[in-house]
Amino acid sequence: MKTEAEIRMTGMQALIGALGLVEAERFLAVVSRDKFDYTQWRQTGLPPMSLQDLAQQANQLSAQLDKAENN
Repeated sequence: MKTEAEIRMTGMQALIGALGLVEAERFLAVVSRDKFDYTQWRQTGLPPMSLQDLAQQANQLSAQLDKAENN
């Protein structure tokens, strides 16, 4: 099991990888500034995905990050 610090680092790496540094920072600023209802955002802001698919994609990303970190 990963520590909270490791989860934060992995999350930041994923955001930066997907959005770039500036847009990742903007995303975090918007999320922290706005009244944020994660449940509503999850239902409308993300593509529909089963928990199994989400877990599979998360595991694939984790493996990619681990591989990149070890190289």
